[in-house]
Amino acid sequence: MSRRYSIPGQSSPVDPLTTGAVALALVAVSSSGPLVAFAAASALAVAFWRNALAVVLLGPVSVLRRRTELRHLVRGAGRREGGYCLLAGVALAVHFATWMPSTKLTSVATATALVATQPVWQGLIVLGQGRRLPGPVWLGIGVAVVGAVLATGADFGGSGRAVLGDLLAVLGAMAAAVYTSFGERARSAVSTVSYTTICYGVCALLLLLVCLLGGVRLTGFPPTTWLAIGGLVVGAQLLGHSLLNYALHRISATTVSVLILLEAPGAALIAWAWLGQLPRPAALPGLALLLVGVAVVILAGGRAARRAQPVAAPPEAGPLPD
Repeated sequence: MSRRYSIPGQSSPVDPLTTGAVALALVAVSSSGPLVAFAAASALAVAFWRNALAVVLLGPVSVLRRRTELRHLVRGAGRREGGYCLLAGVALAVHFATWMPSTKLTSVATATALVATQPVWQGLIVLGQGRRLPGPVWLGIGVAVVGAVLATGADFGGSGRAVLGDLLAVLGAMAAAVYTSFGERARSAVSTVSYTTICYGVCALLLLLVCLLGGVRLTGFPPTTWLAIGGLVVGAQLLGHSLLNYALHRISATTVSVLILLEAPGAALIAWAWLGQLPRPAALPGLALLLVGVAVVILAGGRAARRAQPVAAPPEAGPLPD
């Protein structure tokens, strides 16, 4: 895969094909939470198969087309970038091991919205690295945190099970932010196919270990569960995020990041139509504030990048772990 560089904030006219690709991608990623909730299997088992089957599909392509690069990452001067790929895989495993079980403990709408706080934690990681955040970013973080508290508080009156699901979803968002940070470092020098193969492979191995140690059943599922797992692999894992990456040649990365936030209401609509899960009325204002806050964080960050001196950007950021 050839390197492609872009200037922050630069975009081109959007054609109908790109518009259709984005619409299909958003539907695909929005199906993640409902599919996990629907599958008659442990969320950890679903997470393992989701990553393992993705590696089965990506592995041959990586070996055939990126053999030299893979060797460079293991034994050559690219070992540091290879280490970033491994660490990203560890963080991704933590993300899946926390967020995917959360969809079975709390409502799909709340779990998806809380994991959408990933950009907020991403901003805090940037702050921890010594980089200054603009004032509007802090405003967005505050709005998002208030929204998360309100959305989570709606579950306090329900059950401890729902509260645990909320906490796992937040941990999943934090792990996703760490995953993206390591991925950003790795992808400045590593192709997408090599990165995803290594990252998903490490993630699958760690999840397999967790499943074996925890006695989680990995086989013997009904056909409907295997169909759900297949839908996750083809939809959220490959189709959804691949189409969003395709759209980056016409739509800025900031715009795409904001559009990804539509996964939360999209997942809520799918869960309502398919699983009969109607979000609690008390949670709706919190969910709305949460999405507004995250959108403000992303938009303010994009505005600051456009004011900065234009520089060559690394290859497109990798897909979100839904």
